[in-house]
Formats: sequence, C-alpha cells, structure tokens
Amino acid sequence: EAAFALAQALTAELPSDRLQAALTAGTHPDESYLDPLIERCAIESDFYVRDMLTWSLTRLPHEIVLPRVVDEASSHIAQARSQALHTLSKLGDPRGFDVITGEHLHDADDEVVRASWRTAAGLVPYNQREDLVRELVLELGRGDLDVMRSLSRALVELGDAALQPLAAATLGDGDSFG
Repeated sequence: EAAFALAQALTAELPSDRLQAALTAGTHPDESYLDPLIERCAIESDFYVRDMLTWSLTRLPHEIVLPRVVDEASSHIAQARSQALHTLSKLGDPRGFDVITGEHLHDADDEVVRASWRTAAGLVPYNQREDLVRELVLELGRGDLDVMRSLSRALVELGDAALQPLAAATLGDGDSFG
C-alpha cells in the first residue's frame, strides 16, 4: 500500500531521503498519505523535511487535512502543536484562526508560540485584530532575539491595530514587560 511505503520512506536515516519521500508525496498527492505525513510532522528532526511535510499536506484536500491538523494543534507533543499551527498558516483557511487559543499564544515552548503568533496574525478576522494584539502585547520581552523578532513580525502584520496597545504597553508603568 502507498501509505505504508511512504511511512517507511519517512523513517529513512538520511534527511535527504526523507525530504525526497515528502516531496514525492506532495508531487503525487494521495489521501492515504494524510496519516503518515501528520504523524511524521510530530517527530521529524530536520527543518527542511518538516517544511516539505507541510507542503505535502497542503496538496491534499483541505477538507480532510484541516480536522487532523486541528487535532494535532492540541497535542501534548510541542513539535506536533508547532507543525500543526504552521500547517494552518500554509492552508490559509480562515477557520484555522479559531483553533488558536490563549494557550497557544502563551505556550511555554518557543517554537509553538512563534508558530501561533505568525499563524494568528495571518488568519485573524479584521474585527478581532485588536483582541489579538492585546494578547500578543503580553508577550513583549519574551525570549531570545529570534522570539522577539517573531513577535515583532506578528505585530507589524497586524498594522494599525497594534499601535494603541503597543503605545499603552511601552508607555505604561513597565509591568507589561514581566
């Protein structure tokens, strides 16, 4: 069966072999590939392979991918949550915004939180942008330079909706920075 063969190929020792397997799955999409692709996202160590797994998922019908990605977004495995959020951003389905919770936006894992910020900023309905900004402002000062850059990018993407809450946070009493 094709799905079993893909699952086996995705366990190859060399990242280049796993990358080729994910590329092939996306080039010749088959609904039976959904489970092996989702399962591998949770454990794949190589960034490029994970990105190709996500691309392959976007090549499948969104009606079958979205529910599985939504389930993965609440996984106890941080990488599964992060990849699910990343995949939601690539699917671009507005329903993906409803998946992102306060727990995602303030997750203890930096990769999960960065993926949630990026995805939320890209999918947020116009009338909910200010609410999202208020949540994101709570994360000001968090983490290393990469984390701070991710937060900055998300806030920039939200445009004018970010101006007033950012001004209030930065001109306030300083407690906003933890």
